[in-house]
Amino acid sequence: LGQSLSNLRPEEALPVIVASWALNRRYWSHDEESILGAQTALANCLTKLGRDNEALVLTREIYARCVTIFGVSHDRTILSGANTSGCLLALELYEELKPMVRDQLLPAARRSLGADHDLTLRTSHNLAVALMGNPESTRFDLLEAEIILQDVVQRRRRVFGPAHPNTQSSEASLSRLRAQFANS
Repeated sequence: LGQSLSNLRPEEALPVIVASWALNRRYWSHDEESILGAQTALANCLTKLGRDNEALVLTREIYARCVTIFGVSHDRTILSGANTSGCLLALELYEELKPMVRDQLLPAARRSLGADHDLTLRTSHNLAVALMGNPESTRFDLLEAEIILQDVVQRRRRVFGPAHPNTQSSEASLSRLRAQFANS
């Protein structure tokens, strides 16, 4: 119920999701996956409400638990890492995002899921946007972002098609970056 409400009315879903998380911790404390699922639902709801600082605390905790339980290459771990990188990006914490994505998430995602998987592409896109958005980025960082986005756009067009929202989002990021180059 809480997750369904979260998509349409996150402010109404929040107390339901908090209650679900509390029940999971109380009655199914031995079931780590249930607790992680409820905690993930809570973090996602907080993100939808724009409460990114609170969501980041939870996503960091979820990611750390997933690494411990499943290992770095498990799809659940990669998903939780992608959620964490999304929170870091929303909060403009670029210097924390870059090493996490470069050193941990992308190698694991490429190895386990493949270069064309949505999570791999989403994580690459987040890295490129972080490189673009960081006011301290060098020209080299922006060139790296362009290379990443060109690859992401090409793969998303092939895998999802040109009309897919994720493809269009990456194309828009690449256009913004090229406009940034033209203005400098």
